[in-house]
Amino acid sequence: MNAPLPDLGIIGTGRMGPRLAATFARAGRTVVLGSRDPERARAAAAAAAVPGLRGGTIEEALGAPAILPAVFVRDGLVDLLDQRRPFLAGKLLIDISNPFNDDYSDFLTPWDWSSAEELARRFPEARIVGAFKNVFWGVFDAPEFDGAPSDVLVTGDAAAAKAEFLRLAEGTPFRYLDAGPLAESRTIERLTFITSRAGRQIGAYPRMNWRLLG
Repeated sequence: MNAPLPDLGIIGTGRMGPRLAATFARAGRTVVLGSRDPERARAAAAAAAVPGLRGGTIEEALGAPAILPAVFVRDGLVDLLDQRRPFLAGKLLIDISNPFNDDYSDFLTPWDWSSAEELARRFPEARIVGAFKNVFWGVFDAPEFDGAPSDVLVTGDAAAAKAEFLRLAEGTPFRYLDAGPLAESRTIERLTFITSRAGRQIGAYPRMNWRLLG
């Protein structure tokens, strides 16, 4: 008998992937953390010790109805997905990527484009939502600031896809704000680039994030 599909498949065992996987699992989602090295993914999932989280292959992660690749554009995000295109049809694809170059001195995309839009162009069979682009890895270890959650800016061209993402994210320790269509990812990605530099200047990196006050 086949096991039920997980709610979310996360790809990547760097700084972001295991932390995001644990965050969603703590909120009650079932999550597969996939990697080219399944043993590394299983070890990361075991270290997190969160019910509902397990490690496995990239293909196991891609079996979920919602997919979150925690992979840099510079490290082959587009090629990784292109090689597994049949898995993407109809799926919710959550893009967290910022297109930093190798030394973080610039972006690989021009000012009038974003990694989220590039994924939408390359993979029209998937439903793309941009999220967590403004959240650095250190925030997931201690997500509240003075007892309050910080913000995740969410972009997407389809209201239904954004609503599906927000349902998936219910119970996670963030406030989610609808930041508009996918094209607004250009602004979010660039602001994250600036925030990264500024945060290092004041010694806040990587535990820093935004919260809109009013």
